Amino acid sequence: MQIKDFKKVYCVGIKGAGMTAVAEILKARSVEISGSDTSEVFYTDAILKRVGIQFFETFESQHVPADADVVIFSTAYNLENNIEIKTAQEKNIPLLSYPEMLGLLFREKLGIAVCGTHGKTTTSAILAQAFLVAGADPSAIVGSQVLDWNSSALSGQGQYFVAESDEYQNKLKFYDPWSAILTSVDWDHPDFFPDFSAYKNVFKDFVAKIPKIGHLVVWGDSVDTLEVAKSANCQVVTYGFRKENEYQIVEREMENAKRGAQNVERKMQDSENKIMQSFEVFFKEKSLGIFETPLTGKHNVLNCTAVIALCHSLGLDLEKVGLALKEFKGTSRRFEQVGMFGDAILIDDYAHHPDEIKATLSGARQRYGEKKIWTVFHPHTFTRTKALLQDFAQSFDDTDRVVVIDIYGSAREVQGGVSSAQLVDLINKYNRGRAEYIATIEQAVEYFKKHSGEFDVLITMGAGDVWKIGRQLIDAD
Repeated sequence: MQIKDFKKVYCVGIKGAGMTAVAEILKARSVEISGSDTSEVFYTDAILKRVGIQFFETFESQHVPADADVVIFSTAYNLENNIEIKTAQEKNIPLLSYPEMLGLLFREKLGIAVCGTHGKTTTSAILAQAFLVAGADPSAIVGSQVLDWNSSALSGQGQYFVAESDEYQNKLKFYDPWSAILTSVDWDHPDFFPDFSAYKNVFKDFVAKIPKIGHLVVWGDSVDTLEVAKSANCQVVTYGFRKENEYQIVEREMENAKRGAQNVERKMQDSENKIMQSFEVFFKEKSLGIFETPLTGKHNVLNCTAVIALCHSLGLDLEKVGLALKEFKGTSRRFEQVGMFGDAILIDDYAHHPDEIKATLSGARQRYGEKKIWTVFHPHTFTRTKALLQDFAQSFDDTDRVVVIDIYGSAREVQGGVSSAQLVDLINKYNRGRAEYIATIEQAVEYFKKHSGEFDVLITMGAGDVWKIGRQLIDAD
């Protein structure tokens, strides 16, 4: 099956970030696209409407075009739980899962996979933007809306294809990368990977597929990422803060881009004043220059340096790469400033793993200093919450208060075995009185209205729909 033969494609679960990106790329190639999903509104609704892709908000057998060349489906759906997939099979229409489709796109060009437990979305977006500014005209699929593009996809004519590559359900087995960035390896998705060893093995198998002429750029400050990198047969380069790394970050500070920018956070509309992180990267003891990013936190300095390392390895213009980093606006739901509630800044973030929470809140504390930071956390999946409960409980040192709402089970599970109230009790054992359990989004909105003026920054955090709290507070202000 080859993409060039596609004339008419139907997408089941089209509102998913990756699915929408695939639909955009195929639409740009003049393929006729339609699809379906639930009625829940996502940021992808606006993208699909803007590019003129029609979609249904129910799953019905009659929606599937009898003359479709292929039906692409999200891995959230299968023959057992979706009538449209079953209908396609009965009509002998070829079926492709999203990762299988992404695998086809990889094979068309020099596929660069951005993988790892954390940082995939931001790093893949920065990498694609750097390629774009450097004149490489890449194609790309990112698992969130890239604010610079107002989209989650690029459909370029260049030789590179950048893709955020998810390890869940071992989707990596479908991809044959030419090169890759490995950002981190921390046990996750316990509903699929029974232990850390099984989780690491997926990455080991993946990097072993990179050809000798390719590149593996790996975070060198972690024993686990370095263990995975030993399975690679290609050129391996490391980046990080330790001096043993080939690409070493030797200086990092946060500074105001303009004098007097301390008031920037109170006047978000004043975009001329930016708080920037400045850092220098050395390659084998030779400085590649000082770089800047408006993104918050040490983890984003690492993400930027991974991009610098790969771009330098490929011989791209680092001056243009540096410009891309400096001007990069970010992605949706990654420490995204979404508005104000009174004088309080509202930030939305996708963090849903203990290490992500700690990194995000550490960055927030670095940026906002002594301001009162409150967080509302929406745990994602029962299995992750249960398996990492102790780690979650010790992740909130850099927030002054945390509200935990009921666990978001998502489409993948319905079982319990753990509760948000248990997590709150455990957080309070480590930080007395810091956490409070509030069951629902609606109740949380009322809680923050009641306590308006007591916090300077409110961060909504989680992989579910916790972002709705910020939206409702903005509407109520």
